[in-house]
Amino acid sequence: MMRIIATLAAAGAATPALAAGDYPFFSLYNTDMVVAISFVIFGAILWYFGVHTLITKWLDGRAEGIRSDLDEARKLREEAQALLATYERKQKEVEAQADRIVEKAKEEAAQSAREAQAELERSVARRMQSAEDQIASAEAAAIRAIRNRAASIAVAAAGDVIAGQMTADSANKLIEKSIRDVETRLH
Repeated sequence: MMRIIATLAAAGAATPALAAGDYPFFSLYNTDMVVAISFVIFGAILWYFGVHTLITKWLDGRAEGIRSDLDEARKLREEAQALLATYERKQKEVEAQADRIVEKAKEEAAQSAREAQAELERSVARRMQSAEDQIASAEAAAIRAIRNRAASIAVAAAGDVIAGQMTADSANKLIEKSIRDVETRLH
Protein backbone atom coordinates (compact mmCIF):
# COMPACT_ATOMS: atom_id res chain seq x y z
CA MET A 1 0.00 0.00 0.00
CA MET A 2 2.77 2.35 0.88
CA ARG A 3 4.49 1.67 -2.38
CA ILE A 4 1.40 2.68 -4.32
CA ILE A 5 1.07 5.93 -2.39
CA ALA A 6 4.76 6.69 -2.85
CA THR A 7 4.51 5.98 -6.56
CA LEU A 8 1.49 8.24 -6.93
CA ALA A 9 3.21 11.04 -4.97
CA ALA A 10 6.30 10.79 -7.15
CA ALA A 11 4.16 10.85 -10.28
CA GLY A 12 2.29 13.89 -9.04
CA ALA A 13 5.52 15.69 -8.18
CA ALA A 14 6.75 15.50 -11.76
CA THR A 15 3.91 17.51 -13.25
CA PRO A 16 4.22 20.38 -15.68
CA ALA A 17 2.47 22.68 -13.18
CA LEU A 18 5.37 22.31 -10.80
CA ALA A 19 7.76 23.15 -13.55
CA ALA A 20 5.78 26.27 -14.46
CA GLY A 21 6.01 27.60 -10.94
CA ASP A 22 2.66 29.43 -10.83
CA TYR A 23 1.45 27.72 -7.69
CA PRO A 24 3.30 25.79 -5.10
CA PHE A 25 3.11 22.03 -5.66
CA PHE A 26 1.35 21.21 -2.41
CA SER A 27 -1.43 23.70 -2.81
CA LEU A 28 -5.17 23.05 -3.20
CA TYR A 29 -5.10 25.54 -6.06
CA ASN A 30 -3.01 23.11 -8.03
CA THR A 31 -5.61 20.94 -9.85
CA ASP A 32 -3.11 18.23 -10.52
CA MET A 33 -2.49 17.89 -6.80
CA VAL A 34 -6.24 17.79 -6.06
CA VAL A 35 -6.78 15.13 -8.68
CA ALA A 36 -3.82 13.11 -7.36
CA ILE A 37 -5.11 13.34 -3.77
CA SER A 38 -8.65 12.41 -4.88
CA PHE A 39 -7.32 9.47 -6.80
CA VAL A 40 -5.32 8.25 -3.82
CA ILE A 41 -8.34 8.62 -1.51
CA PHE A 42 -10.61 6.85 -4.02
CA GLY A 43 -8.07 4.02 -4.37
CA ALA A 44 -7.77 3.75 -0.57
CA ILE A 45 -11.58 3.58 -0.20
CA LEU A 46 -11.78 0.85 -2.85
CA TRP A 47 -8.93 -1.01 -1.11
CA TYR A 48 -10.59 -0.64 2.28
CA PHE A 49 -13.89 -2.10 1.12
CA GLY A 50 -12.08 -4.95 -0.68
CA VAL A 51 -13.15 -4.05 -4.19
CA HIS A 52 -9.84 -5.35 -5.44
CA THR A 53 -10.68 -8.84 -4.08
CA LEU A 54 -14.10 -8.66 -5.75
CA ILE A 55 -12.49 -7.65 -9.02
CA THR A 56 -9.88 -10.37 -8.59
CA LYS A 57 -12.57 -12.96 -7.83
CA TRP A 58 -14.61 -11.76 -10.80
CA LEU A 59 -11.58 -11.94 -13.08
CA ASP A 60 -10.62 -15.37 -11.68
CA GLY A 61 -14.19 -16.57 -12.21
CA ARG A 62 -14.17 -15.21 -15.72
CA ALA A 63 -10.80 -16.87 -16.37
CA GLU A 64 -12.15 -20.13 -14.93
CA GLY A 65 -15.25 -19.83 -17.12
CA ILE A 66 -13.10 -19.23 -20.17
CA ARG A 67 -10.87 -22.15 -19.15
CA SER A 68 -13.90 -24.43 -18.72
CA ASP A 69 -15.28 -23.21 -22.07
CA LEU A 70 -11.94 -24.02 -23.69
CA ASP A 71 -11.88 -27.45 -22.03
CA GLU A 72 -15.43 -28.10 -23.17
CA ALA A 73 -14.57 -26.91 -26.67
CA ARG A 74 -11.52 -29.20 -26.66
CA LYS A 75 -13.67 -32.14 -25.53
CA LEU A 76 -16.28 -31.33 -28.17
CA ARG A 77 -13.54 -31.11 -30.79
CA GLU A 78 -12.14 -34.48 -29.71
CA GLU A 79 -15.64 -36.00 -29.76
CA ALA A 80 -16.24 -34.49 -33.20
CA GLN A 81 -12.94 -35.91 -34.45
CA ALA A 82 -13.79 -39.32 -33.00
CA LEU A 83 -17.26 -39.13 -34.56
CA LEU A 84 -15.73 -38.07 -37.88
CA ALA A 85 -13.28 -40.97 -37.71
CA THR A 86 -16.17 -43.32 -36.91
CA TYR A 87 -18.19 -42.05 -39.85
CA GLU A 88 -15.20 -42.24 -42.17
CA ARG A 89 -14.57 -45.83 -41.03
CA LYS A 90 -18.25 -46.67 -41.52
CA GLN A 91 -18.18 -45.02 -44.94
CA LYS A 92 -15.17 -47.13 -45.91
CA GLU A 93 -16.93 -50.24 -44.60
CA VAL A 94 -20.08 -49.36 -46.56
CA GLU A 95 -18.02 -48.72 -49.70
CA ALA A 96 -16.23 -52.04 -49.22
CA GLN A 97 -19.56 -53.78 -48.67
CA ALA A 98 -21.01 -52.12 -51.77
CA ASP A 99 -17.96 -53.26 -53.76
CA ARG A 100 -18.44 -56.80 -52.44
CA ILE A 101 -22.14 -56.70 -53.38
CA VAL A 102 -21.33 -55.45 -56.88
CA GLU A 103 -18.63 -58.11 -57.27
CA LYS A 104 -21.00 -60.82 -56.05
CA ALA A 105 -23.72 -59.58 -58.41
CA LYS A 106 -21.23 -59.70 -61.31
CA GLU A 107 -20.22 -63.23 -60.34
CA GLU A 108 -23.85 -64.31 -60.07
CA ALA A 109 -24.65 -62.70 -63.43
CA ALA A 110 -21.68 -64.46 -65.03
CA GLN A 111 -22.76 -67.77 -63.44
CA SER A 112 -26.33 -67.24 -64.65
CA ALA A 113 -25.02 -66.48 -68.14
CA ARG A 114 -22.90 -69.66 -68.10
CA GLU A 115 -25.90 -71.70 -66.89
CA ALA A 116 -28.14 -70.13 -69.54
CA GLN A 117 -25.51 -70.88 -72.21
CA ALA A 118 -25.24 -74.49 -71.04
CA GLU A 119 -29.04 -74.84 -70.96
CA LEU A 120 -29.25 -73.33 -74.45
CA GLU A 121 -26.63 -75.78 -75.69
CA ARG A 122 -28.52 -78.70 -74.11
CA SER A 123 -31.78 -77.46 -75.65
CA VAL A 124 -30.17 -77.11 -79.06
CA ALA A 125 -28.67 -80.60 -78.70
CA ARG A 126 -32.10 -82.03 -77.74
CA ARG A 127 -33.73 -80.30 -80.69
CA MET A 128 -30.99 -81.47 -83.02
CA GLN A 129 -31.41 -85.04 -81.76
CA SER A 130 -35.19 -84.76 -82.12
CA ALA A 131 -34.77 -83.40 -85.65
CA GLU A 132 -32.31 -86.19 -86.50
CA ASP A 133 -34.74 -88.76 -85.07
CA GLN A 134 -37.58 -87.26 -87.12
CA ILE A 135 -35.39 -87.26 -90.22
CA ALA A 136 -34.41 -90.90 -89.59
CA SER A 137 -38.06 -91.83 -89.01
CA ALA A 138 -39.15 -90.00 -92.17
CA GLU A 139 -36.32 -91.64 -94.09
CA ALA A 140 -37.32 -95.10 -92.80
CA ALA A 141 -40.97 -94.38 -93.66
CA ALA A 142 -39.95 -93.20 -97.12
CA ILE A 143 -37.81 -96.30 -97.63
CA ARG A 144 -40.72 -98.52 -96.48
CA ALA A 145 -43.11 -96.65 -98.75
CA ILE A 146 -40.69 -97.04 -101.66
CA ARG A 147 -40.19 -100.75 -100.91
CA ASN A 148 -43.94 -101.29 -100.59
CA ARG A 149 -44.52 -99.43 -103.81
CA ALA A 150 -41.71 -101.35 -105.49
CA ALA A 151 -43.14 -104.60 -104.14
CA SER A 152 -46.61 -103.64 -105.39
CA ILE A 153 -45.21 -102.75 -108.79
CA ALA A 154 -43.16 -105.95 -108.83
CA VAL A 155 -46.20 -108.05 -107.84
CA ALA A 156 -48.32 -106.32 -110.46
CA ALA A 157 -45.59 -106.79 -113.05
CA ALA A 158 -45.15 -110.44 -112.02
CA GLY A 159 -48.90 -110.90 -112.14
CA ASP A 160 -48.96 -109.43 -115.63
CA VAL A 161 -46.05 -111.66 -116.72
CA ILE A 162 -47.56 -114.74 -115.09
CA ALA A 163 -51.01 -113.95 -116.49
CA GLY A 164 -49.53 -113.60 -119.91
CA GLN A 165 -47.69 -116.93 -119.61
CA MET A 166 -50.31 -118.91 -117.80
CA THR A 167 -52.98 -121.01 -119.35
CA ALA A 168 -56.31 -121.98 -117.82
CA ASP A 169 -55.11 -125.46 -117.12
CA SER A 170 -51.99 -124.36 -115.23
CA ALA A 171 -54.06 -121.81 -113.31
CA ASN A 172 -56.42 -124.56 -112.07
CA LYS A 173 -53.46 -126.65 -110.99
CA LEU A 174 -51.98 -123.78 -109.04
CA ILE A 175 -55.30 -123.12 -107.33
CA GLU A 176 -55.67 -126.72 -106.28
CA LYS A 177 -52.10 -126.85 -105.03
CA SER A 178 -52.65 -123.73 -102.99
CA ILE A 179 -55.82 -125.14 -101.44
CA ARG A 180 -53.98 -128.27 -100.38
CA ASP A 181 -51.14 -126.27 -98.90
CA VAL A 182 -53.60 -124.25 -96.89
CA GLU A 183 -55.40 -127.38 -95.69
CA THR A 184 -52.15 -129.02 -94.57
CA ARG A 185 -51.03 -125.94 -92.78
CA LEU A 186 -54.31 -125.33 -91.05
CA HIS A 187 -54.70 -128.90 -89.77
